Amino acid sequence: MILVLALAAVLWGVGHAMGASGRVRWTMIAFLYAVVVLEQLVLPDGHPLREATGESPAFWLLLGGFGVLVALYFKGVNWLKARAQPVEAVPVAKPGSFAEGELERYARHIVLRELGGPGQKKLKQSRVLVVGAGGLGSPALFYLATSGVGTIGVIDGDTVDGSNLQRQILHREEDIGTPKVFSAMRAMKARNPFVEVKPYHRELTEEIARDLIAEYDLVLDGTDNFDTRYLVNRAAVACGVPLVSGALSQWEGQISVFDPANGAPCYQCVFPQAPAPELAPSCAAAGVLGPLPGVVGTMMAVEAVKVLSGAGEPLRGRMLIYDALYAETRQFMLSQRPDCPICTG
Repeated sequence: MILVLALAAVLWGVGHAMGASGRVRWTMIAFLYAVVVLEQLVLPDGHPLREATGESPAFWLLLGGFGVLVALYFKGVNWLKARAQPVEAVPVAKPGSFAEGELERYARHIVLRELGGPGQKKLKQSRVLVVGAGGLGSPALFYLATSGVGTIGVIDGDTVDGSNLQRQILHREEDIGTPKVFSAMRAMKARNPFVEVKPYHRELTEEIARDLIAEYDLVLDGTDNFDTRYLVNRAAVACGVPLVSGALSQWEGQISVFDPANGAPCYQCVFPQAPAPELAPSCAAAGVLGPLPGVVGTMMAVEAVKVLSGAGEPLRGRMLIYDALYAETRQFMLSQRPDCPICTG
């Protein structure tokens, strides 16, 4: 055994003297280890070479197993370090005020007559919650961050899957298996380090919905199931928070701003009950055009900017339908339903 350890030390020293990398030196030692284990297993008992290297393969097999565990541990640590994206330091500003150099980022906003400096400051002071970091949530989150919304919350219990990458623009191949909220936060902070991102890696439930939405000035719903849409709507109405809602199906998307506090209907005024599953299949079942969520999700971000800044006329009391297959848009007027149990009942 001492002979093997001495040979290992010699190999390490010679490799170091020749300028070999650590990987090469460890490879040499691994080769030596393999030779020792092989001769322990092949040579008969009492053979001088076997006696000189420990007499039994048990010790070397245990040592090898320990070495593999140590190597896996350090490999795992390095993998975690590689996935942890360092956040660059940015100039610190008082809450709601602009940091040094930040105004230049929003220069194209500030020259817009309808937005200007006051509108940009409103965005900086605003808090927006996005429910879902998938097809609709990805572009909405991206453009809310680049537009300078000061605080952006994102809640989603899912992790990134390979099938998401066809349309969910915030996520990358290397993010597969990562919670979507953390993948989204990485992409948003990389694009605009001045925004505060609050990730909630969990499903939105009845127990937390109202308290969570009450912390924000606006909520965007980018989910793909009616249970969550109705839940978001109930909580938003209870808190008096405007809701920007979008939905997708194959080649078509829809968007509206539900805001009963300002005379507009709520989501349940328009959709009193969920349709049968066969009439409204999920994207997984029916399919969806890859660029379509980008179009509708970006429209959702536009409506959010308008609501928060007071610019233009948001889609309150109106629903916009975008048909990508035939390049058509249609609008429908919406009104509150007198018997709605959520906003008028």
